[in-house]
Amino acid sequence: MKMLISALLLGMTTCAAVADDSGAAQIKRGEYLARAGDCVACHTKMGGKPFAGGLPMATPIGTIYSTNITPDKKTGIGNYSWDDFQKAVRHGVAKNGQTLYPAMPYPSYAVVSDEDMHALYAWFMHGVQPVEQANRKSDIPWPLSMRWPLAIWRGIFAPDVKAFQPLSGQDAVLARGQYLVEGLGHCGACHTPRSLTMQEKALNDTEGSDYLAGSSAPIDGWTASNLRGDSRDGLGGWSEDELVQFLRTGRNDRTAVFGGMTDVIQHSLQHLSAEDATAIARYLKSLGARDPSQVGFAADNAEGNALWHGDDSKPGASVYIDSCAACHKSDGSGYRRFFPMLHGNAVVQAEDPTSLIHIVLSGATLPGVKDAPSTITMPAFGWRLSDQQTADVVNFIRTSWGNTAKTPVSARDVAKVREEMAEPQGSSDVEKLIEVK
Repeated sequence: MKMLISALLLGMTTCAAVADDSGAAQIKRGEYLARAGDCVACHTKMGGKPFAGGLPMATPIGTIYSTNITPDKKTGIGNYSWDDFQKAVRHGVAKNGQTLYPAMPYPSYAVVSDEDMHALYAWFMHGVQPVEQANRKSDIPWPLSMRWPLAIWRGIFAPDVKAFQPLSGQDAVLARGQYLVEGLGHCGACHTPRSLTMQEKALNDTEGSDYLAGSSAPIDGWTASNLRGDSRDGLGGWSEDELVQFLRTGRNDRTAVFGGMTDVIQHSLQHLSAEDATAIARYLKSLGARDPSQVGFAADNAEGNALWHGDDSKPGASVYIDSCAACHKSDGSGYRRFFPMLHGNAVVQAEDPTSLIHIVLSGATLPGVKDAPSTITMPAFGWRLSDQQTADVVNFIRTSWGNTAKTPVSARDVAKVREEMAEPQGSSDVEKLIEVK
């Protein structure tokens, strides 16, 4: 058992295991790595069979549907050789020679070692149930639907990245975390800003402080957070233990997960070993700030005291008292590991307010996970708050208790988020009764 844990931590395996793509240990290892890579999230549609594809993914050029990666020989990857498999995963080239859309984060997977790639191949060929389900054609207009220009894009913006190699003398835990974050975790695919030509502005920290500095635009209506050491909107104020707890449970004393990251916690991160979660946290905490000039949070409870004494004259304060204070308290401190604190919250203070607007309108649910079985739910308020009321309460939260968000939110901003949302925005019980009648 100790040898197996060491192999998972260091990303190594024996030559014999690599050669045997059908061995039980190799398949089990591949299952763990597939969870670490969260392959199921993109390649399984709602209510569908695992890895059978069909999940729609909105992109700036149209809707892409994920492919069937079960070992079905007719519609899946059952006829893929080891070399076909590693070319598709690492370099974005399908068996038929077509370039895959970069929604498949092959620049990240290029760093995955041969040992781990063999284990993944073993899992997908011998551990996944084959499903016959035809791949759905992506809904992208011509000429953007043409595949051959993607080969040029790949050559320019997805260079032939080599397998990860730790730096000489690098701490083993830090190296493991870097390998998981840059590779299977493909954290940069969401958390790194992209250029107009859609490539990530940096594939690792050596390419600049844009790496993991947060998304440049909302993804499915949510913004991906800054994972660097920035004091206001990053992880600068978090401890390693707080980050480990968040990775494994989706919650800690500071915040709770929402949006697309909920699926990442549920399907992937909660299943990581304690050693791997610690390695990821340690690596993320090693990253410097993108903006070193940011000032850390300093609590100022003037608004909290005003609310406590019945003064709700500040715009948005009355809405906050009516809709938010019961769970998040008048001082924005929330309740530990259930209702997130709002004061000092990095998401609240982020430059882009989309996520905060979105969660006020649609609410959110964090299902229980193995180390935190309680479900956390925030109700939707979009059904009863106007665009102006929502803007007011979001601005109140972003500028109270010491929060120093700089970008004001307008009713027009709220209307835009509301228009683009896919989720329902709640309803009153009376409305439901009327609908049923």
